[in-house]
Amino acid sequence: MPSDCFEKLIAARRRLVTDAEVLQEILHRYVAIDRRDAIQPAFDAILAIVDEVFPVTRETADNARQMVLQYRRLSARDALHLAVMQQNHVAEILTFESGFDSLPGINRIG
Repeated sequence: MPSDCFEKLIAARRRLVTDAEVLQEILHRYVAIDRRDAIQPAFDAILAIVDEVFPVTRETADNARQMVLQYRRLSARDALHLAVMQQNHVAEILTFESGFDSLPGINRIG
């Protein structure tokens, strides 16, 4: 994702949030490629720009389950992100994942 997009959002003083699944994805990827040394810098970079990290709860998982059954093209991870967004009334997402384009009430930035 272009850094200028982040810079514009930060300069506009937009409230930036993420969810615990994003942090889990960082852990998963860097452990899988044996780059544990990159975990802390990645966490530091994300946590330095977000205002809040939303949890993934049992309710989130249940909502994500319903979504993957309803939207066949939605991945499990994206369904978790979407469930967190809905639970926290977040309508915009900064992502390259075009699968979010077809979801009602979601505006993809990036």
